[in-house]
Amino acid sequence: MRGALAENQMMSSFRSLTAGMFVALTLAATPAGAVTKVEPGNRNSEQPSIPGASKNRTKALKTTFDRKYEKVLGLLRRDRRLIARIKDSAEDFGIDPIHMIGAIVGEHTYNVDAYDRAQTYYIKAISYLKGSIDFQYDGEDIDDFIARPQFDKCNELSGSKAIWTCREDVWNAKFRGKKVDGKAFPNDRFSAVFFQPFYAGQTFGLGQLNPLTALMMTDRVNAVTGARKLSHTDGKDVYKAIMDPKETVPYIAATLASAIDDYREIADFDISANPGLTATLYNTGDAAGRARELARRNKRSGKTVYPEENYYGWMINDREDELRALLDN
Repeated sequence: MRGALAENQMMSSFRSLTAGMFVALTLAATPAGAVTKVEPGNRNSEQPSIPGASKNRTKALKTTFDRKYEKVLGLLRRDRRLIARIKDSAEDFGIDPIHMIGAIVGEHTYNVDAYDRAQTYYIKAISYLKGSIDFQYDGEDIDDFIARPQFDKCNELSGSKAIWTCREDVWNAKFRGKKVDGKAFPNDRFSAVFFQPFYAGQTFGLGQLNPLTALMMTDRVNAVTGARKLSHTDGKDVYKAIMDPKETVPYIAATLASAIDDYREIADFDISANPGLTATLYNTGDAAGRARELARRNKRSGKTVYPEENYYGWMINDREDELRALLDN
């Protein structure tokens, strides 16, 4: 077994420096507007600091990051059917399966603890799906909320990702932390306020997806796999999709493929060979928004600033060889 997650390993530092040298050598030869390929490896020689919230969650579970990491690796090593499903889904969505492994391992190392068997996620899902699941806030159903005139422009868009991204943007601009029509709204994320009726900010299932992400990805999953489209009016169906291991794997793949597309199309970076970057975006969310900000930053400065991994993605790049071994068995 390897040592502590935060340990600065010599080989990892070498890989990071090598990747950085490659970028420096190729930068001058990259034409303006061309897509720049980001090589594997970390840009930071040491792991960025781990947020206190992640440390506190792990402490509350009376465990450590190392133990959680080994536990999720054990789950993936034992469940060959799950690995096969991950490989198949990655192929369907045109991505390297290491991105999916990275997202799952990262979530269960830093945010939650893994179960011993994938089947347990299904059992857990059944327990949640016994009662009613309604997406609402303070007595206002989400269907009524998005019928407000502030959201009219979103109705002109097509595709679940574009529509729900627009609605999230409207929430942030017009409602978040504000009082509208005499009603005060929390200064919190759209997904936490309306789409997580059990615990605000909590995510569920093998991929730890939140319902809003699943709603954004439903058209893409439907187009690729033929799975039924999800609706915000059926909370149970949405939760089943994110909690049942058989159903959630394509949503994990779609989310990662979408992040890769966003960085290529918006920021002119090909991050498809760097699982630490896709893991970072899976962790932080809003890949399109982050790609836009990176593109604006590069345009303002006239220099090429590369995307960087956070603490979560750094660990995935640092352990890439070990994680790839899960796919090779």
